[in-house]
Amino acid sequence: MSDDVQPGFVRARLDLSYDGRNFSGWARQKGEQRTVQQEIEDALRVVLRLDASPQLTVAGRTDAGVHARGQVAHVDLPAELWDTSGDQLLRRLAGRLPMDVRVHRVTEAPPHFNARFSAIWRRYAYRVGDRPGGVDPLRRGHILWHNRPLDLDAMNEAAQSLLGEHDFAAYCKKREGATTIRTLTRLHWVRHSDGVLEAAVKADAFCHNMVRALVGAMLFVGDGHRPPQWPGEVLAAGVRDSAVHVVRPHGLTLEEVGYPADADLAARNAASRNKRTLLAPAPGADCC
Repeated sequence: MSDDVQPGFVRARLDLSYDGRNFSGWARQKGEQRTVQQEIEDALRVVLRLDASPQLTVAGRTDAGVHARGQVAHVDLPAELWDTSGDQLLRRLAGRLPMDVRVHRVTEAPPHFNARFSAIWRRYAYRVGDRPGGVDPLRRGHILWHNRPLDLDAMNEAAQSLLGEHDFAAYCKKREGATTIRTLTRLHWVRHSDGVLEAAVKADAFCHNMVRALVGAMLFVGDGHRPPQWPGEVLAAGVRDSAVHVVRPHGLTLEEVGYPADADLAARNAASRNKRTLLAPAPGADCC
């Protein structure tokens, strides 16, 4: 599959944010469900006076209720239209889009750029409050309240066994034909001065429900229901454990998407499309 832009078109990169509370996720759906993709595509159609809504490709499809601060998408637009309206597009979108979704940068993408396949990592944050009285009502749409005290050190100890390249089938909702092998490079909790705990979760990619399932396992360790080694044991078993709860979406925010240097985009696109497999350990080698 080629990532080359069709003659007569320009690929535009859109950096955007949204509050996911009133969206049924990113992806456009049949019916009356409100989605982020639909809002932006329809706004592009109106402000550019197109006959049909152009199609966006996004770095990561977020679920219903999940927020984004650093989402990235691309769209191919007629070159003539880009030349005449590209520098006005950001302002026009600001006037057309609803206030819970903002495009804050529009640029011409470099050759071979693909918002989805060019990405080399995604970073999420999950925020939890464990104070007995609950969370700040002004932040209730972005912080999960957990009604038991959480042990930060135990959660970070548990996270260590999940880092690296693994088959995360035990923490993912399986999709037909899709791999659950991912490389998790960061999973670390901090407690801020206001008492809110925040997990930084970074990987080359995430499978469906992966972050929210990992957080659910961490919370079970943090409140004493399970020992720190338990999440690693679940990972090694390779099957869903009924004790691993997928936490609610509103505590989750896509914070940032990383891309390689422009010269490496084509190679990254090809590598991203290859179905991954775990290498078997060499005979006599220690297993993970």
